[in-house]
Amino acid sequence: MPTAKTYAGRDIEISFDMSRCIHARNCYLKLPHVFDPGRRPWVSPDAAPAEEIAAMIRTCPSGALRFARLDGGTEEQPPRINRVAVLENGPVEIAGDVMVGDEQMTRATLCRCGQSANKPFCDYAHVKAGFAATGEPATEASKDEIDHEGGLTVTAIPDGPLKIDGPMELTTGTGRGIGKMRRAFICRCGASKNKPFCDGSHKEAGFTG
Repeated sequence: MPTAKTYAGRDIEISFDMSRCIHARNCYLKLPHVFDPGRRPWVSPDAAPAEEIAAMIRTCPSGALRFARLDGGTEEQPPRINRVAVLENGPVEIAGDVMVGDEQMTRATLCRCGQSANKPFCDYAHVKAGFAATGEPATEASKDEIDHEGGLTVTAIPDGPLKIDGPMELTTGTGRGIGKMRRAFICRCGASKNKPFCDGSHKEAGFTG
């Protein structure tokens, strides 16, 4: 993460990548004595037990916050089921054993409005753009039997959709299942009439990215 800034404490090191942040505010709302945007430096890694900080960071949906234990504690492990969640008027939230491009991660939010300056990652541009897309699409009939073994590979097809390969549960933002599948093509131009799936509208829209 070349743009991440690190904050090292006695027992835990916290890294923050502003370019990935979607301002979910989990950090401040849950641990304001550790994460306070009004303070400089805004991260105080010794202000709470390392395990408490690590537990909170695991809830950061974008992966902008990560941690490394300096006390021999447990590092972050991917969830056993890879999940791709469609957020209302916002990105897709992905959690699991995930490879995006050449970067391994367990959490990310990926742009589906087409406006991010940090594609394929969300940078909160959907808010300014007024992007509107349901987070509760219809349930798809599951075409694949999946055993949840293996990770996900995310490929941003040039000027086209996100291709996600691997066993996944596609869900709504509220957790309702949309479908189980081993491959999905997710719209990232914002123009599909079949969101969250790609329908080829990126060609007519002249999407680049």
